[in-house]
Amino acid sequence: MKVLIAGGAGFIGSTVASYLMDSGHEPVILDNLVTGRREFCEGRTFYEGDIADPTIIDQIFTEHPDVHAVVHCAALIVVPESVARPIHYYRENVAKTLEFVDHLISKGVTRILFSSSASIYEPGADFSVDEHSNVKAVSPYARTKVVVEQMLADIAAATPLRVLSLRYFNPIGADPRMRSGLQVASPTHALGKLIEAYHSDRSFQVTGLDYPTRDGSGIRDYVHVWDLAAAHLRALEAFDTLLSADSSQYTVVNLGTGTGTTVLELVDAFNKVVERPVPIETAGRRPGDSAGAYTRSSRAAELLGWRAEQPIEEGIKDSLTWFQRRGQLLPDLAG
Repeated sequence: MKVLIAGGAGFIGSTVASYLMDSGHEPVILDNLVTGRREFCEGRTFYEGDIADPTIIDQIFTEHPDVHAVVHCAALIVVPESVARPIHYYRENVAKTLEFVDHLISKGVTRILFSSSASIYEPGADFSVDEHSNVKAVSPYARTKVVVEQMLADIAAATPLRVLSLRYFNPIGADPRMRSGLQVASPTHALGKLIEAYHSDRSFQVTGLDYPTRDGSGIRDYVHVWDLAAAHLRALEAFDTLLSADSSQYTVVNLGTGTGTTVLELVDAFNKVVERPVPIETAGRRPGDSAGAYTRSSRAAELLGWRAEQPIEEGIKDSLTWFQRRGQLLPDLAG
């Protein structure tokens, strides 16, 4: 199976590409390298370009007319940045996706896996959600995901396109073979900041202790990125069965562990696997932050035959290993 991965030089896209390759499939990577890394594309079919550029799309499908499906994970994802630069986020995440999908349809593409986000949900009282939970995005980043999902659903209803929207919870870890991991120099999510604090011998800042959770800190569903990559292969294999001509053209599936972990619990789990504990300090919420959520859905198991297998400790260990080795693969980001 040949699969076009838009954003395939990023953290999740490159890991999906590795998983597909390890499973005997061929990824074709498209990435403009604004946040992605060329090093993650070594030994892979790679096109440097923008998803909204029809010339590069034409070239890809001329040279690879046998592309079976498209995984669309090209997006900007930093919540505080989206608050500060909403026009930029809507242009990059929404407007360019519309152009991309229009070109794909013209090339006869009928299968898209869209990388969505659990940040769009309005959690229930216990912070659990499923695919039928209310949507209430609280940041421009999350709202771009909502808009794209609605746009794709409308397009799928009117064209041969079929879309499986995968709502990720909170990816952690790295490719177990350390071919790729978080590429950014200063990660904005909790585990990245924890590792940064650990290596610099500083305290970790817990942003917000006034959420209505069991300990006041935000709650997340931390899923190993390798498990997420496995879910993409399951989704590609099950795609035609799930989205056949006589069934829905658009389907949503949550990808998470089903376990909610608060930020303070993440710190506790982190401190159990490192040599010296990281102290904490508290601060106010960041712009666009929410209390968070975890999935209670069984749809991924029922439809894809997929469940997350890696415990949170394994994700922490793989993240630590990646940050120890990343300078060898991304030398300009070392230190």
